[in-house]
Amino acid sequence: MAVAVRGGRGGGGLGSGGVNAGLRSFFSYRVFLSAMFTLLFVATLSAILTTHPSASSQLPSSFHSGDAYMHRTFLAIKSDPLKTRLDLIYKQATDHMTLVNAYAAYARKLKLDIAKQLKMFDDLAKNLSDLTTKPGYSFQGQDAVDEEVLRQFEKEVKEKVKVARSMIVESKESYDNQIKIQKLKDTIFAVNEQLGKAKKNGGIASSISAKSIPKSLHCLAMRLVEERIAHPENYTEQEPSPAIEDPSLYHYALFSDNVIAVSVVVRSVVMNAEEPWKHVFHVVTDRMNLAAMKVWFRMRPVEGGAHVEIKAVEDFPFLTSSYVPVLKQLESSYMQNYYYKNQGENGSSGDASNMKFRNPKYISMLNHLRFYLPELYPKLHKVLFLDDDVVVQKDLTGLWKIDLDGRVNGAVETCFGSFHRYSHYLNFSHPLIRDNFNSKACAWAFGMNIFDLDAWRREKCTDTYHHWQNMNENHSLWKLGTLPPGLITFYSKTKSLDKSWHVLGLGYNPGISMDEIRNAAVIHYNGNMKPWLDIAMNQYKHLWTKYIDGDMEFVQMCNFGL
Repeated sequence: MAVAVRGGRGGGGLGSGGVNAGLRSFFSYRVFLSAMFTLLFVATLSAILTTHPSASSQLPSSFHSGDAYMHRTFLAIKSDPLKTRLDLIYKQATDHMTLVNAYAAYARKLKLDIAKQLKMFDDLAKNLSDLTTKPGYSFQGQDAVDEEVLRQFEKEVKEKVKVARSMIVESKESYDNQIKIQKLKDTIFAVNEQLGKAKKNGGIASSISAKSIPKSLHCLAMRLVEERIAHPENYTEQEPSPAIEDPSLYHYALFSDNVIAVSVVVRSVVMNAEEPWKHVFHVVTDRMNLAAMKVWFRMRPVEGGAHVEIKAVEDFPFLTSSYVPVLKQLESSYMQNYYYKNQGENGSSGDASNMKFRNPKYISMLNHLRFYLPELYPKLHKVLFLDDDVVVQKDLTGLWKIDLDGRVNGAVETCFGSFHRYSHYLNFSHPLIRDNFNSKACAWAFGMNIFDLDAWRREKCTDTYHHWQNMNENHSLWKLGTLPPGLITFYSKTKSLDKSWHVLGLGYNPGISMDEIRNAAVIHYNGNMKPWLDIAMNQYKHLWTKYIDGDMEFVQMCNFGL
């Protein structure tokens, strides 16, 4: 037995020589890897400094500090463009140095852990070795073995082996790739589970926030109504301007119950228009917000001589449930259950996508008025439709000069690759959809659309909308919303506009480049993160708030833009 123990040590099983060699080889490899990272960084930094000797001499010595970085950036913007490039190179080098330091810290931790393991294995191997040479346990050369001594020897060996097995189990993970892979898979699975739950909860919270009315917006509406009640003599009805029905002017349609959002859209259009007196805004709101909307534009007349007409949905008598499918469907028990009776059940299910389509805006008549433009404005030939969550950054008169080639709708397409095709919005498993539309057809954006109302009347697009809206009473063709029926109504009747006219995604996508935004005529905060909500993305919010009329007393009182 003593020979067997010695042989195991010499063979590298639990022996100090085999363990030392393996661990030191592993440690040397990590030290070599760390050294290679450091040399690579030093070589890169040396090459940079050699390429730009004059520029590097001008840099402050403490370029790692935040103040020095901001100082260099400011100088680069005001002077030589090459300094901006140099500044970016230095930032890249600093980022990589931080990464190398992180790896070095991890390597030092590994070094300490391995050193501890090495000492533990060395001590264990020495203990096993010393056990065989312990006085009284030398069995070689003996004719007879004392049973009591053998029993004691066996007991001590088993205790040492038990300790060795425990240490090997604890250390096996560091050397067994299969265990590492399995543990990594388990970790990835657990993290994905948590991520899925977080996304679902975040989607629900975002949906709830998007449907809420901010305190500042509620405050503004109440102040405006209070002003109307306190001074009724200042807000008597006036005769409409002849410009309201003049087809030679530039007409806009805005349908919203949000006073501040409408004012931002109107101000952004007028402030960027070359001839603002030629622009006419047709604002339609609900009865609840009509007074507030009128008081706002009476207190703050539009600059440049632009014209504003404000009406309520109820002012158009043809919009009844007998004519409008959406209003008729709202009276059905199915829609009542879908929106009201099962809200608690639907909310507790945690299905954020279903909650999204249960947003009341999808059944608001203000959201569906866009399908009745020719009837709302029978004397007009062209109308530019704008959502209330857009900001205009350039003069838009060029849109009226675009030849739509006999098409009804001019819009920016949103598809790229396989994304945002018709199959994304319509149920192509239904034969009615499959037989009438191409699933690969490119979708386009609602929110900034130039409509040829004469072509609309000729093509009878409103009748088409009514037909398909009636067919979708049980939501089997598409989910709620206005884009799917819009894609159907204007299928093969839409002309693609240049993408610079309309940039979308500022209400959900944080990755839109500022160059793309600056070059856009219209930017659109589509998504839940509207610029008037607390959940708006800060990098885009200032593009909206700069068009808020900060001189208006009620805006100051209600803390808008803070």
